[in-house]
Amino acid sequence: MPLTAPTSERLMRIEQARDLVFQGSTTDVQQGVSPWIAQSWQRCLDMGLQPEQHVGFDAVSAQHMRHVKEASRPLVQAAQPVLAELARAIADIRYFAILTNAEGIVVDVHGAVDRQDRRADAIARVGVDLSERSVGTTSISAALTELQPVWLHRGEHFFKDNSVYSCAGAPVFGPDGLCAGMLDLTGIETMERPALKHLVRRSARSIENSWLLSTGHALVLRLNWPGNQPGDDSDGLMTLDQDGHITGANPTARQMLSLSPASAGQTLHASEVFASPWENLFDTAGRATQELPLWSGLRLQTQATRAGGRAVPVPPPVADLPLATGPKALKDIQTDMIRQAVQQARGNVAEAARALGISRATVYRKLGAPRQ
Repeated sequence: MPLTAPTSERLMRIEQARDLVFQGSTTDVQQGVSPWIAQSWQRCLDMGLQPEQHVGFDAVSAQHMRHVKEASRPLVQAAQPVLAELARAIADIRYFAILTNAEGIVVDVHGAVDRQDRRADAIARVGVDLSERSVGTTSISAALTELQPVWLHRGEHFFKDNSVYSCAGAPVFGPDGLCAGMLDLTGIETMERPALKHLVRRSARSIENSWLLSTGHALVLRLNWPGNQPGDDSDGLMTLDQDGHITGANPTARQMLSLSPASAGQTLHASEVFASPWENLFDTAGRATQELPLWSGLRLQTQATRAGGRAVPVPPPVADLPLATGPKALKDIQTDMIRQAVQQARGNVAEAARALGISRATVYRKLGAPRQ
């Protein structure tokens, strides 16, 4: 049977590691638990927490929860179908799913929660604060701190009150690349199942992709490395608006393209990532996979799809304009178009140049303006 039983040897190593950390020593701790667990224990001690303390599993105030619900609405909506399927997958092993925001506050619960068991009812409630400061080391606080999938078993939790839990957790990132919350799978006095770390990671990825695709966009790009055809959960996903600005990307795409989380009020343009005309992404939408060069020197397999399958108008490059329209000469048409683009960009020459698919130098030259 491919399960890891909670052997006395495993639990003994955890207990020995706890003794070392709680007595102020970090020697040989890694032989019992992962370094990030010991670090979380130490943070709890530094906050004045003690392992023997009772854990209240307190809910946040009603006012705070109203704000949390409103801010978490996109996350919860994107997670609903994923959590429903996940609940079916874990129904027979006495685990349930908890979704929290980036603070560790529960925003949704799915699965077979035994409400007669106060240990389950205590944590599986919307509004409960499961942050490290409130309930010590858990998969919730660990995933939100480490920003990676984790597995915790029994005594690896800081408080003894929580030593009945076994849990897997993974962070969930929003389209802007920032951590928006985490997904947790928890069981009570159950057999250790570290394979759940893989399940929770895949489920978190599905939530991220669902959220990204639910946001406004004109084009979806599926990205993968040469030799791997786009079309599965391992793809990087990126969305663009009709002007070629990147409106969102999943963590895989951000790793492939070395993209940092988006800053408020700042957007990146596709022309700053791909070393080829960004208009081609729209022109080839719905067709076969193509290989595109990046400014980094690498190449990616890409597959473009228009939102809703509808045609999206793309501003033509200046070089593709007709030779004349009415009495105006070509250079006057070009100048008018560039001036209009700069006005629409509120004077931002770089943004206007990206929208037109030309260089900033061309904008300055056509308008006869001094370079900034």
